[in-house]
Amino acid sequence: MGNSAPGAQPVDSSDPYARLEQTFPVLSEDMAGRIARFGHRETLADGDHVFHRGERGVDFFLVGSGEIEIIDHGDHGEEGIVHRHCARQFTGELDLFNDRKILVSGRAVGPTEVIRVKRADFRRLIVAEPDIGEIIMRAFILRRVALMQHQQGAVTLVGPARSADTVRINAFLTRNGYPHRTIDSSTDPDAAAFLEGFGLSDADLPVVISEEQILRNPSTHDLADALGVAVAIDQQRLHDLIVVGAGPAGLAAAVYAASEGLDTLIIESTAPGGQAGTSSKIENYLGFPTGISGQALAGRAQVQAQKFGARLAVSRAATGLDCSGGHFRLQLEDGTVAEARAVVAATGARYRKLDLPDYARFEGAGVYYAATAMEAQLCANRPVVVVGGGNSAGQAAVYMSRFAAHVHILVRSEGLAATMSSYLIDRIMASDAITLHPYSEVTALTGDTHLEGLAWRDRRSGEEMQIEAGALFVMIGAQPCSDWLQGCAKLDDAGFILTGDGCSPFETSRPGLFAVGDVRSGSVKRVASGVGEGSVVIQAVHRFIERQKTDAMGCGAK
Repeated sequence: MGNSAPGAQPVDSSDPYARLEQTFPVLSEDMAGRIARFGHRETLADGDHVFHRGERGVDFFLVGSGEIEIIDHGDHGEEGIVHRHCARQFTGELDLFNDRKILVSGRAVGPTEVIRVKRADFRRLIVAEPDIGEIIMRAFILRRVALMQHQQGAVTLVGPARSADTVRINAFLTRNGYPHRTIDSSTDPDAAAFLEGFGLSDADLPVVISEEQILRNPSTHDLADALGVAVAIDQQRLHDLIVVGAGPAGLAAAVYAASEGLDTLIIESTAPGGQAGTSSKIENYLGFPTGISGQALAGRAQVQAQKFGARLAVSRAATGLDCSGGHFRLQLEDGTVAEARAVVAATGARYRKLDLPDYARFEGAGVYYAATAMEAQLCANRPVVVVGGGNSAGQAAVYMSRFAAHVHILVRSEGLAATMSSYLIDRIMASDAITLHPYSEVTALTGDTHLEGLAWRDRRSGEEMQIEAGALFVMIGAQPCSDWLQGCAKLDDAGFILTGDGCSPFETSRPGLFAVGDVRSGSVKRVASGVGEGSVVIQAVHRFIERQKTDAMGCGAK
């Protein structure tokens, strides 16, 4: 491939490098001319760097003549060429829509002329020229997928694959779309030599290694800061709206708020998608007849919100809300305060935990709350147990049946009909790789550094079963994530947020504070319902903000 990098050869039809006309499109002369109206021409000499890995706020470049090569940097600083952009091709990928550090560098090859479009003008371009915007958006998404598939622009994670901290870091990088390669120090024969080359030992594991730094078992918060996944929050800025939680409901609220011109900030503690983001495949969401993974759905929604100007801050959990003044002041775990005229609570709910000895010791080391490709790899060809009778449990069982030796589903009730969609029940009942155990509950967990086996009891007969187990997936009940509200809104007896006190069915007891999705009392716990609530609530948010601005102007005139 003339413009494609060595080592980036197509592997299959799902590889973006096999779709060069979409991943690295050559625009028409008409499109190039329209883009030129949003920027200005610059001339580069051979070898001039256009941007460097690790920079924030990089601009958009359209090549007029010459070439720009995109450079991947290895752990030891070695360079690899990802792609060479020629005339009427453009630079950039998804980081152009946010303030994260970029993953690659760009350098001119020979005398090169470019059209440079500043960040603010690039957003205007995307909105004003929708046909060009569609091509750019598709290319940016495919380029990020390619970087992840080919581990370009990546960091290296080294550690025992089944340890809780390795799993935690791996999940954070994966769910936030950060390219990385993983070395399992417990099985890879080259791991010791690799660590020795960096002066590391087993006591440092897990470690994240990049060209710039070595992070020894970093917290999620520190990892996000070091890699530039976290973005700075302007504490002097009064936002129109802060959306707390980036699950389906929160992302929908952000998309509609930003598209209507509201200055919108999204706060997310871990990664976009919420519980839905960990679903292997959602098959009953309108418009996706063949299904879509929760991570893919969340990724698209995240890009959509950022396209309209919403800003997303991950690894920043909300710890409190001050609603005593004229505006809301949201406290975050790092001490940062973000201020807004209105707040949408979309923090969802977390799965309940089992009350068992050693349970906490095995969390992340065999006890999981999501069934994704990462967990499937960790327990391949071993029996697994899924506890729960809802759709998430059903999706997990069906997905894991492709990888595990056998899947056991445990429910305390008589079956699944009251809590699970019929299409999932039919699939479970038709599978020889899945067995349903009604009236059953887990009684014990066994293992050393990670889960190796478990026992459960039939509540009717008292009979106990013990099996080897590679994983226990716990997907029972829901505990609302509402503790950060600190009395700003009324809650029901279970801690879910009560709504309907104001002019909107989603407004809480505090005017200007709204709740949508799973955290709201009485909500339907479905992805489509959350998306619907998040989109509809913005009408009420808009009315509240307009009233607030009008009242402030009236007071100022007196």
